Amino acid sequence: SGTGKELVARRLHFKSDRQQKPYVTINCGALQETLLESELFGHEKGSFTGAVVQKMGLAETADGGTLFLDEIGELSLTIQAKLLRFLQEGEICRLGGKRPIKVDVRILSATNRDLEKEVKEGRFREDLFYRLNTITLRMPPLRKRKEDIRALADHFLKNSKFGGPIHIKRVDLKVYEVFENYEWPGNIRELQNTIERIKILAERNEITLEDVP
Repeated sequence: SGTGKELVARRLHFKSDRQQKPYVTINCGALQETLLESELFGHEKGSFTGAVVQKMGLAETADGGTLFLDEIGELSLTIQAKLLRFLQEGEICRLGGKRPIKVDVRILSATNRDLEKEVKEGRFREDLFYRLNTITLRMPPLRKRKEDIRALADHFLKNSKFGGPIHIKRVDLKVYEVFENYEWPGNIRELQNTIERIKILAERNEITLEDVP
């Protein structure tokens, strides 16, 4: 978590021949099963309590473009089965609907889980795993990309919308050494938050070791 998977997915879309088409994302771990199915595939009016109008799902919204399924390892086995059918057939059925709807969507997915282990332990469908696993990119943790730390820190210093009235002009090289020797369990997200905290609390236009939490 926090290694930049979503940024890579976005870049893949906007550097592809689908860049003029929709780029749609959904966090599979953020919604309970019924709501997630409705968000993905849509629903017909009256299909469940509260479904007062017909709703187009995100898979249909992304037609012609890219659908990014973040935290796909969080999906229930029931939703996994429906997602597999969608991937194999290229069509969806809205909740409460009977008419299949054809969609042309490129799927990108991300997870911080070991899906091969999840398959062995019965929590992730093997057939869905192989259907998704066409090309895999592994995002290493920040502690294994220490050459990126200085560039990332400089980027967050210049571009963060957070910070006080003081403009940071210089960073003591010892600060970078501390950053490069730290393990960063929260990865790039933790580095970004650290830089934003330093900017907010800065009393001088130079960052020194005294400013590092």
